[in-house]
Amino acid sequence: MKQKRFLLDESELPRQWYNIQADMVNKPLPLLNPATKEPLSADDLAHIFAAECAKQELDQIHPWIDIPEEVQERYRFYRSTPLVRAYALEEALGTPAHIYFKNESVNPLGSHKVNSAIPQCYYCKQEGVTNVTTETGAGQWGAALSYAAKTFGLECAVYQVKISMQQKPYRSSIMRTFGATVTGSPSMSTRAGKDIITADPNHPGSLGTAISEAVELATTTPNCKYTLGSVMSHVSLHQTIIGLEAEKQMAMAGEYPDTIIACFGGGSNFGGLAFPFMRHQLKGQRDDVRSTKVIDFIAAEPASCPKLTKGKFEYDFGDSAGYTPLLPMYTLGHTFKPANIHAGGLRYHGAGTIVSQLLKDGYMRGVDIPQLESFDAGLLFARTEGIIPAPESCHAIAATIREAKKCIETGEEKVILFNLSGHGLIDMTAYDSFLNGDLVNIG
Repeated sequence: MKQKRFLLDESELPRQWYNIQADMVNKPLPLLNPATKEPLSADDLAHIFAAECAKQELDQIHPWIDIPEEVQERYRFYRSTPLVRAYALEEALGTPAHIYFKNESVNPLGSHKVNSAIPQCYYCKQEGVTNVTTETGAGQWGAALSYAAKTFGLECAVYQVKISMQQKPYRSSIMRTFGATVTGSPSMSTRAGKDIITADPNHPGSLGTAISEAVELATTTPNCKYTLGSVMSHVSLHQTIIGLEAEKQMAMAGEYPDTIIACFGGGSNFGGLAFPFMRHQLKGQRDDVRSTKVIDFIAAEPASCPKLTKGKFEYDFGDSAGYTPLLPMYTLGHTFKPANIHAGGLRYHGAGTIVSQLLKDGYMRGVDIPQLESFDAGLLFARTEGIIPAPESCHAIAATIREAKKCIETGEEKVILFNLSGHGLIDMTAYDSFLNGDLVNIG
């Protein structure tokens, strides 16, 4: 019988994260102080983030960063996650492609987000911080941070995008179960929230509004730090545990990817899977050596929030109110109000600085997926592989199906690897709407 699942022994788990900035030919442009337009230092960022996270954010020298032993210990609770050959999906499509997925949905909180929540809370605890705050869209990150904060004895406050809070009430319940305070954004609890509501009383909220409120709380509350679930470079760094495992697991399967796909909101799960594989191509260019295999890296974003395919590369704020540093990124503009799609984790106006530079330099590409196509793909995946994927992950599955169908036309036996970043068991209202014919394509 063909082997379907590949797992690593505990002794094989990565002990370092991979910092792709060190190997990039063209480094990401610096983050800027919005008032002075001068590059920010790690000390500047440490006013908002844990000092170690601020240091990791700007590190463009060291390709490998040690994972603290206590973080490794927490990872061992649930890692490695399986690499799975999707035989049933291949058969349903009639494709010669070999499709694999890295199943991050088996993590305790149901998504990849806990991979960064644990180290961020660890660093905050080591620094003597007592409170952490954050934003969340669909709630995967808020749930992960709430769990990690409780694990390290920290108080946690989460601003959840208001429309996502209404669409997915049980994710708020999960956060409160772990002891977090959850507030719908925009809210009347911050100056930023009040300004947004005053200008637009019916604003459904966005990750940009929620970031503004979380940053404001962090900067006005003693002994409190802001934590982030995507976009920033240190978050993608922590997520490389995914790709480092996947590389070893693909070797166990005796194959190597031709195509790597992940859904895209700010870039954390895409970078987490892609960057460890991409390092070989970057090193090849840097050392003027031809890479043995050029992988097609694809980031799948919603057609209604297409910063990679239709955004502009420029300096922009990471939040709606303009509290964050200026980030060099592909953006739709920090005042962009995304449509009320069910993939709440992908409703963000900009892309991380690393991904933006890599896209600009041609190492990867973006594709935009209409909402109905994403749910069609999620339904097929559920009915073949027995896993109901999160609406965000459905975008990666849809892009995978597109590529697999191309192989039918060409007859190529390409190896496709995608990241199943989370399960959809708390997103069933979205599936109900789709199955009832109530969803439409937006954008």
